[in-house]
Amino acid sequence: MFAFSKFLTAAGITATATLASTSALACGSCGCSLNADWGTQGLGSQAGWSFDARVDYLNQNQLRAGPGLINPAAAAIAPNTAQGGLAEVEQHTRTLTTTATLDYNHGDSWGVSVSLPTINRSHSTLGVGSDGSTFNTTNGAYVSQASGLGDMRVVGRYYGLADAKNWGLQLGLKLPTGRTNQLANDGVTPVDAGLQLGTGTADAIVGAYIFDNLSQDWSYFAQTQYQSTFKSSVINNGSYRPGNSLNINAGVRYEGFESFTPTLQINTRFVQTDSGAAADTFSTGGKLMYLSPGAVIPVTSAVSIHTNVQLPIYQNLNGIQLAPRYILSAGVHVVF
Repeated sequence: MFAFSKFLTAAGITATATLASTSALACGSCGCSLNADWGTQGLGSQAGWSFDARVDYLNQNQLRAGPGLINPAAAAIAPNTAQGGLAEVEQHTRTLTTTATLDYNHGDSWGVSVSLPTINRSHSTLGVGSDGSTFNTTNGAYVSQASGLGDMRVVGRYYGLADAKNWGLQLGLKLPTGRTNQLANDGVTPVDAGLQLGTGTADAIVGAYIFDNLSQDWSYFAQTQYQSTFKSSVINNGSYRPGNSLNINAGVRYEGFESFTPTLQINTRFVQTDSGAAADTFSTGGKLMYLSPGAVIPVTSAVSIHTNVQLPIYQNLNGIQLAPRYILSAGVHVVF
């Protein structure tokens, strides 16, 4: 119990410190669901500090309705069954996110990590009532480009319940540090709430994880994490609450090679529809599954490079949404 109280104290101190700072990535329905947390995979179980810098590239450039594709012309005449009128026809959303994560592991029973993303995002939409191809601002079409900090995440873990220290519980916060007042490139049109750099909300994060050896060369890891907003925000003069999300990840890795360690993950993501006056209650939320091959490449005893590609194997999206053909991730991990 004493170790657990120290874990809670450290997590509280870290959260308080980050409140003084100036968003984890405000993942939409199709956002990155990769498990890149070394502590929950059994790769970073030694005591001390570590730093991770990861770049994720997400290009949402295909329109999907439910489990299938839909062409722009058909999307332009589709009804918005949640809000009335016609559906919005989006062209693309390209997001490049660089996430810096500082992690401390006590080595006995607890650890805590702080993640801060920097987001570069461009978006283009033809608005509502278009013909599916012509850019006309009278239909609400706009183009936007933004760069800046996203929403910070502070997540603690406690693994003192098992002698093997190979499973644990997570508890954390997503903090409203990202900007929520972005305008389109015309300087007038407000950008949709779900496309801002931050959500403006405070979210609770709870999770659990486990890892273990399967044989001399094979090991596995699994994680489930639930995120829910407990403090809504006001964006574009309306209330906004992103949909609750559940991520379930499982993976294996082969450690029989000296020069690199191949990995394979299955990432499943369930997202509820956004809510509030400023929310898109038609084209948000859904169910997704990705197959994610990757590798960890040691450079020195303290430095490793890691890379993954997420390939969608199932996408069932509410309304009409942009989805990616793949998501690319690469980073460097340093142990102090």
